Amino acid sequence: MFDYVIVGAGVFGAVFARRAKDAGRSVLVLERRAHIAGNVYTEETEGINVHRYGAHIFHTSYEHVWNFAGRFAEFNRYTNSPVARYKDELYNLPFNMNTFHALWNVTTPDEARKKIARQVEEVRSLGITEPKNLEEQALLLGGYDIYEKLVKGYTEKQWGKRATELPAFIIKRLPFRFTYDNNYFNDRYQGIPIGGYTAMAERMLDGIEVRCNTDYLKDRDNPDYKGAVIIFTGMIDEYFDCCLGALEYRSLEFKTEIKDTDNYQGNAVVNYTEYEIPYTRVIEHRHFEPENERASKDKTVVTYEYPAEWKAGKEPYYPVNDEKNNSLYERYRELAAKESKVIFGGRLGQYKYYDMDDTINAALKLADDEGL
Repeated sequence: MFDYVIVGAGVFGAVFARRAKDAGRSVLVLERRAHIAGNVYTEETEGINVHRYGAHIFHTSYEHVWNFAGRFAEFNRYTNSPVARYKDELYNLPFNMNTFHALWNVTTPDEARKKIARQVEEVRSLGITEPKNLEEQALLLGGYDIYEKLVKGYTEKQWGKRATELPAFIIKRLPFRFTYDNNYFNDRYQGIPIGGYTAMAERMLDGIEVRCNTDYLKDRDNPDYKGAVIIFTGMIDEYFDCCLGALEYRSLEFKTEIKDTDNYQGNAVVNYTEYEIPYTRVIEHRHFEPENERASKDKTVVTYEYPAEWKAGKEPYYPVNDEKNNSLYERYRELAAKESKVIFGGRLGQYKYYDMDDTINAALKLADDEGL
């Protein structure tokens, strides 16, 4: 019945489905959840478009990706400028001159560089030259102040392990900017779809049959799928019934509240870097679309984001790309190569963390490879 059956109505699935449909192919999209748009799903609360699975800011330097996304949404000029909170201290992110001024009262790039260099030299004087773990790597990159206040607690919460137990390669570098610039991304294009991501996904999937609440892995023998090329964007190990063992992921839990104010924290994203506070960040959704005229004038919606251990039944958000898991994934990839008419794509299908623009780019490339 269909040329392509796409498993997953998230960004990768929706983009590929659009390209296939535009090329005249017959397409069916299956989605395990009750809604489309995957983890970028937004829904309206108090007139505010709430990011149900954490903050998603679209940014890219790929002009063709920006142009493709622009077919389905008008983007505002939102600039991601998160704030880090350590106890009662506030710091701008990414690490820039505003951050360094708040830390050390320095005012020039030269003063900031010297301060970092002195602290790194103190670390080296203790005999730490070849980092054995994330803590030593971070100290060699930025010294004690940045590590203790802005890296340590947040990272330990995110990964569920102490920094001394984490491999050094997780932090390959720290993004220092010696300018007074709080723009988190260096990409040329950035913004939030006006009206939310769900509306963007709906336009991508316009005219395409979508079946939500449908688990492909429990329904593989459905005659509707016979003869189709399967684009599988779910967990690659789950596709093979974890026959080689389960890959590891990190998960997230969210607690969303409506507050009786029109402005709770003054910023869309505030990171909490103190280990003793269990959530990693608080998101105030109205700030993603400040031009939203439908937003409540006396209510705001905030979401507390808690890192969590992944286990069956939870949503896998981040692959744990350490040596053990990457090796296991390669064995699954060898199995996948033997699957006739099945293509694995996206963050879970390729066991790789993708930004949204990388996801779109990968889906467009696959469409090119398929001759669409």
